[in-house]
Amino acid sequence: MQTLEFESKIIDNKILIPNSVQSELIIENDKMVRVVVFMDNPEVDDEKIYRQMKKEQFLKGYADSDAIYDL
Repeated sequence: MQTLEFESKIIDNKILIPNSVQSELIIENDKMVRVVVFMDNPEVDDEKIYRQMKKEQFLKGYADSDAIYDL
């Protein structure tokens, strides 16, 4: 299996293929391909960062003597 990787945009529900990759895709008609799309989602990343920061801030107030309350 041959793989190609490139970054692109989706415009009008179409994935734009960069000119530098198009020559690699000149193949016979009706060739099946497998497409995997990874989309950046900054909101999710920001939420993960925020939750991690909250956890770290909470644990800063945790002293070793508090361990007696752990089960």
